[in-house]
Amino acid sequence: MIRNILYEDRLAGYLMIALLTSGVVYGLWAGFSPGPLLTVILAHTLQHGLKEGVKVALAPLATDVPIMMISVLLLARITNINPVLGVISIVGGIFLLYMAYKSFCAGSPAVSGESVSAQSYSKGIIANALSPYPYLFWFSVGTPTMAKGWGGNPFGVILFVTGFLGCTIGGKILLAALVGTSGNLLRGKPYRYVVRFFGVLLAVFGCVLLKDGFSLLGVLHGPNRITSLF
Repeated sequence: MIRNILYEDRLAGYLMIALLTSGVVYGLWAGFSPGPLLTVILAHTLQHGLKEGVKVALAPLATDVPIMMISVLLLARITNINPVLGVISIVGGIFLLYMAYKSFCAGSPAVSGESVSAQSYSKGIIANALSPYPYLFWFSVGTPTMAKGWGGNPFGVILFVTGFLGCTIGGKILLAALVGTSGNLLRGKPYRYVVRFFGVLLAVFGCVLLKDGFSLLGVLHGPNRITSLF
């Protein structure tokens, strides 16, 4: 009995590490990848200074958290969650593979040279809220990942969300700081190599999500059966 308890504790620990690692990888990719929010961050940094760029970078706190809660509440109302999560996981896997492909094709972030007014935080919220990527991520990737981890280790879900938001915001602040020092840093090969590295990791996670999705649908044999969401 003691051996079983130790085994379950070890599995819970591994799951917690896996959730944290997933959140960090997804967050760093979201933080470094070109997109509407990053463009606004860099523009405000160049035209108003690093402080205003940091304000824009904090926008995911106001946009991603509500999107995450809505996706959880919607999926939690579904009785037979396995087929739904299976389809969503497959969509999420395809989405991650597509974003991995885009990571390899990505160039340097485009920054407008036009003058913009400050109002940094509100502009960051608008840019992120009008982008499809936060919705696609939380509905097709984030929520299925949290649902898978909730039964094994609820604390791991908190680490997943914290790791994702922390690395997303931290990555964008780091880029803003680099641009504030030298805008040429984002036009060189190191930036593209970093984005492509995370593209490879996204492709791996995309394949894992596809496998989980087919397992939840019963196409593949596996332990991925979820009786309820949270």
